[in-house]
Amino acid sequence: MDLTHETMLELSKVWGLFYLIVFSIGVIIYTFWPSNKARFDRAETDIFDKDDTPWR
Repeated sequence: MDLTHETMLELSKVWGLFYLIVFSIGVIIYTFWPSNKARFDRAETDIFDKDDTPWR
């Protein structure tokens, strides 16, 4: 196997794309996992529970 610059460039592009696809799928699975619903619902409304008055 001849490891030229072009070969390494193509290899890094393929693995980079594979990495980003797997990472994106992992984030989507984590987001829609049923046990995380309570955590995300709490984060959605928690900002309104504290410091809801104007600054002085």
